[in-house]
Amino acid sequence: MKILTIHADKLIVEPQKKAINNAEEIIKKKEEFKECLVVFTAVEKSDEVNIDVISNKLAKEIEDISKQVKCNKIIIYPYAHLSSNLASPKIALEILKLAEKELKAKKFDVTRVLFGWYKAFEIKCKGHPLSELSRVINLEEINEKDVSEAVKNEKKLKSSWFILDINGKLNEISMKNNKIQGFNFSKYMKLEKLASYEIEKVRAVKQEPPHVTLMRKMELADYEPGSDPGNQRFYPKGRLMKSLIEQYVTEKMIDYGALEVETPIMYDYEHPSVKSYINRFPARQYTIQTPNKKTFLRFAACFGQFLIAHDMVISYKDLPVKIYELAKSFRVEQRGELTGLRRLRSFTMPDCHCLCQDLSQAKEELKVRFDLAKNTLEGIGFSIPNDFEYAIRVTKDFYNQNKEFINSLVKVWNKPALIEIWEEKFFYYVFKYEINFVDALDKAATLSTDQIDVENGERYDINFVDKEGKKQHPLILHLSPSGAIERVIYALLEKNAMLQKEGRNPSFPLWMTPIQVRFIPISVDDHLKYVDNLKKKFEENKIRVDIDDTKDTLGKKIRKAELEWIPYIVVVGEKEIKENKLNVRIREENQQKTFNIDELIKLINNETKNMPFKALSLPRYLSKRPIFVG
Repeated sequence: MKILTIHADKLIVEPQKKAINNAEEIIKKKEEFKECLVVFTAVEKSDEVNIDVISNKLAKEIEDISKQVKCNKIIIYPYAHLSSNLASPKIALEILKLAEKELKAKKFDVTRVLFGWYKAFEIKCKGHPLSELSRVINLEEINEKDVSEAVKNEKKLKSSWFILDINGKLNEISMKNNKIQGFNFSKYMKLEKLASYEIEKVRAVKQEPPHVTLMRKMELADYEPGSDPGNQRFYPKGRLMKSLIEQYVTEKMIDYGALEVETPIMYDYEHPSVKSYINRFPARQYTIQTPNKKTFLRFAACFGQFLIAHDMVISYKDLPVKIYELAKSFRVEQRGELTGLRRLRSFTMPDCHCLCQDLSQAKEELKVRFDLAKNTLEGIGFSIPNDFEYAIRVTKDFYNQNKEFINSLVKVWNKPALIEIWEEKFFYYVFKYEINFVDALDKAATLSTDQIDVENGERYDINFVDKEGKKQHPLILHLSPSGAIERVIYALLEKNAMLQKEGRNPSFPLWMTPIQVRFIPISVDDHLKYVDNLKKKFEENKIRVDIDDTKDTLGKKIRKAELEWIPYIVVVGEKEIKENKLNVRIREENQQKTFNIDELIKLINNETKNMPFKALSLPRYLSKRPIFVG
C-alpha cells in the first residue's frame, strides 16, 4: 500500500464521473474541509493477502502522522494514481472502511472521500516540514514475529500434483490455460474442482455461498458484529444441532477406545516444546498478553494432549494409546476467506491423537481410523464417497516407500484421489489425508483428516518403554473424525442447497433436526387441548415436537412448516380426534400417510435409534416463540 499525506488548510472535493461500475453512491455533490490531514491512499494487490492486518497498519500510520502534525481531522482519499498494481475495488474499499472504523473508535474525526469516482479537487498545503509525507506499508513487515515459520514456508512449498486411481495408477496433472491437464475428469467433475482449488490456492470468496442464507433463514447461526470476524453466534436450533453432532462424535470416539480429556485453550508462547511446534504448524494464532506472560489461543488440541502424554507412564503393551478432546480452537484466518460456517476463526474441533510404536502400527491404526471417519460422516448424514473428494498430501520419500499402503486407502475410498507430493518435509508430518466437501461455489473444505506425525513424540519428550526396557518416542496420528462441527453444518446446508436447486426436498437427518414433528390444530380453540396431550406423549418418547397455535390459515401453517424442513407435519381436526388417527405429511417421501399414534412414535424412534437426543430449548407453542432473524 502507498500513501501520501498532506496537512492542509483546505480541501475541496467534487465528484465528476464514475470510474468503476460499482462506485459508491453520491451523498454530497461537493464537500469542503478545513484544517485537516488528507491521506491519499492506493491499496495494492499484495494487500489482499491479509486485509485485517493491512487496514490496522494503515490506521496506525495515519494515527502516528496525525499526532506529529497535531491534527485530529482525517480525510481518507482513495487515490489510485499512486500505484500501477491495484487491489480489486471491492477489497480496496473494505480496507479503507476498516481503517476508517478503527480511527473513529480512537476518537478521530474521520471522513472517507467517495470511492470509485473521478473527482475534481482543490487543496491548500500548509507548507511546514511535515506537511507532505509519503509512506509504503509492506504487509510482509507486519507482525512477522507472530507468524509461524510453517505459514511462511507454506508460501515456498514446492510440490507436484497427481490423480491416483483405484488401480494404483498415478497420473500427473498441471494447470494450463485455467484447465487441468493430465487426467480425464468427465466422470469426476467435483474432483476436478478440488484439484483446481488446491493448485490455484485461491481461498478468498467473492460471493456469499448459499449456506449463509440458509443458516440465517432457518435461525441456526449468524454473524456476530460484536466480536472479531469469524466468531459466530448460534441460535437455539443451531446450538441444538451443534451439540447433538458434538455428542455423537464424542460417543464414537469413546467407543473407539479414546481417552477423553480437557485441556486449556491458552498456552505460553515461550514454552520450549510449544514454541517449537508453533513453527511447524501452518496456522496464524491469536496472541494475548496476560499479566504474567505472552500467550496464544490454541489452534488445535495438540498442545494440551501432548503435554499430558509427556507426563504419562506408557509401556509398548499399552500402545496404541488414543487421547481425545472436543476442542474449542482459534485461528486467525484471513478476512477475505471468512464466510459463514465454512472457514472461521473460532471453531469446535474433535481432535484425537494416537501414540504408536512404529510406522507399521501407525499405518494399521490409520486404516482403522479411516473407516471410523467414514462411518462417522455417514452417521451425520453424508453419503460416502459420493458427497466428498479424497486428497492425500505426502513427502516424496514416504510415497515411494509406502505405495501399497497409499493405494489401499484409495481403493477403499473407491474413487480416484488428488495427490500432492512434496519434494521434502516442510511440516511435522510425512503423510496426511483429507476428506473434502466441494460446495456450490466450487470451494473445497476439509472435514475429516488424519496425519502421521514424525516429530512431536521427540519434541514433547513423549516416551514409552519398549520390549528391551528402553525409552522410545512414539509416532503420533492426528485425527479429526468429522472435521470442525461448524464446518459439518456448513456442508449439510450446502449439500441441501444443491439438492434444492435440483428440485428435491432439502432435509437434515431426523436425529439432528431441531423440530421432528409439528402439530397443526385445525382449530386452536377446539383442538389445542387434544394436541397438547399428543405433544406430551411424543416428548415422553424423546421426540422433539412443537405446535403451531398461531392465527395463520391452515395452508400458511403447512407452508411455514415445509420451509422449516419439518420431517413430519401432523394436521389435527375433528376426524383425527374421533378416529384416534394422525394425518401425517412425510417430507422425505413427499406424501401423506395415516398412522395411529403409537405407529408414528415407533417409526420415528426406529429411525433415530442409537443416536443422541436433546430436548428442544424453545417454547413449544409458536405463538410464544421469539423471532431471532427478522
